[in-house]
Formats: sequence, structure tokens, C-alpha cells
Amino acid sequence: MGVISVRLNKKEEKMLNFLTDYYGDDRSALIKNSLIEKFEDLKDREFIDEFEKMEERGKVSFFSADEILTASRKKKKHGKTPQNLK
Repeated sequence: MGVISVRLNKKEEKMLNFLTDYYGDDRSALIKNSLIEKFEDLKDREFIDEFEKMEERGKVSFFSADEILTASRKKKKHGKTPQNLK
């Protein structure tokens, strides 16, 4: 397990103390959780960027609520998936 040392100025230390009190976590847990959240934000952004590229190329389609409900009813009646109902 890696160990790091982080230097904080007074303002940063005050923020860290506030957040540890607010969330009830120790400093290490708070920093680890913040790191995980930043990483998840990055992965979300990558997913969104890829989706937007696909959307620009016309490779994205959507179903209306009515189409989903109709397909669901037909599936129950005929045992087919929505993709087979087009």
C-alpha cells in the first residue's frame, strides 16, 4: 500500500478539517473518497464524450415511452424482445 504526504496551506487545512467533521470521516478516507469521485467524474466525461460523438454520426436512436410500453406489452403477449418487434 502506498503512503503519501500532502502539504496543505492554512486555508486547505481548514477546508479539510471542515469536511472531515461534516462527513464524519478521517482525513485519509476523505482524501481517498475525493480521489475516487474525481476518477468517476473523468470516466463519466469520457462516456458522455463518446456518446456525443456517436450522436453526431447518427449512431444513436431513442424510443419514446409509448414505444417502450407497446413493445413491453407485445413481449408479454408474444414472448419477443423489443428489438424483434420492429
